[in-house]
Amino acid sequence: MSQLPVRIIRSPRRRSTLQATVVDGTIEVRVPAGMPREEERRAVETLVDRVRRRSTAEHIDLTERARDLAERFSLPSPEEIRWSDRQQRRWGSCTPGTRSIRISTRLAATPPFVLDYVLVHELAHLVVPGHGPRFRALVDEYPLAERARGYLLALTQSSTEAGP
Repeated sequence: MSQLPVRIIRSPRRRSTLQATVVDGTIEVRVPAGMPREEERRAVETLVDRVRRRSTAEHIDLTERARDLAERFSLPSPEEIRWSDRQQRRWGSCTPGTRSIRISTRLAATPPFVLDYVLVHELAHLVVPGHGPRFRALVDEYPLAERARGYLLALTQSSTEAGP
């Protein structure tokens, strides 16, 4: 997917909040006119990254993907599955009681085998809530599980080394 161009609009009426929207194929970020440049740069970068992730995620059908993986690995399908912008520390989460799964939009930019691994991981929670041996055995049925875990570990380490 191509990168959308970014246009920053400084508004004297805006006091503290920023807003990012896609308008005619451009990400428009509205910022307070008096915001210090370094703070503006960091805030704009964060917002633009979120908009781009959301845009990429919109092209991936999580429901269909989860259904295919559930069938392939003899796991139950979720009642609900959706993308989440709010998950900054976790790749996914599952609420077995409601059979609901949330997947971080950060995964939209990873290779498909990594997203599939996280989906299998969360689907396995519909069978086993914890991370014990039975759970690990279910997840390890996914042939690229070890490779995907390595990818996510490297991704996590590179983002923590980058700093705030």
